[in-house]
Amino acid sequence: MEEERLKSILASLLFAAGEPVSLARLAAVFDDLPRATVQKAIAAMAAEYSAENRGIVIDEVAGGYQMRTPKEHAGYVRKLLAARPPRLSRPLMETVAIIAYRQPITRPEIEQLRGVDTGGVLETLLERRLVKIAGRKDAPGRPMVYETTDAFLELFGLKDLESLPDLSEFREIERAIEQTTTGPVEGIETHPEDSAAIAPASSHDAAPSDAAEEPAESGPASDDDKTSH
Repeated sequence: MEEERLKSILASLLFAAGEPVSLARLAAVFDDLPRATVQKAIAAMAAEYSAENRGIVIDEVAGGYQMRTPKEHAGYVRKLLAARPPRLSRPLMETVAIIAYRQPITRPEIEQLRGVDTGGVLETLLERRLVKIAGRKDAPGRPMVYETTDAFLELFGLKDLESLPDLSEFREIERAIEQTTTGPVEGIETHPEDSAAIAPASSHDAAPSDAAEEPAESGPASDDDKTSH
């Protein structure tokens, strides 16, 4: 198959999917092409779209490839859609960050780090499919453990969990999300003395050992902390 025709078909597939599509799923569409050929074509497409300043980019997120609008076009897209995107409050951001860097983690462990009840926040994160229940911990009471999902990776534009940013980069991610169609994110105050509290617990954590720690602040509970959704 000619390269340009392959690129054309791949563009159709990514556009039609509307969500990240793994290389394996894309390659399965073509009976006579090796996976490496498909991957090379996608890489070439991504470079071309970026170099030509098109209104669509191809990013590798959540373990797959996805067509997305450039971040700098977010304001225009919002005006066209005339809809306010969903908002991640500070309690939601703090909690999902703790889960991301310490997963798998239980609710009591999250609450110990945050200093407030987390039932309502966890329920909201589950409803939004940013986290999931990943089983039970082998401990007294066998509490449920939580992990992040592919939807979390997609929201933050991360390729995989190994791509989790360090603490200095996390606030840049926050600002970047404000420029995407997923909506603005309230800032998180970070303090060096808090960072050790959320460091990866062991080598079994999903995040790299040198990944940054998301700070855990205690204080008065917000609406997200107090109520279930």
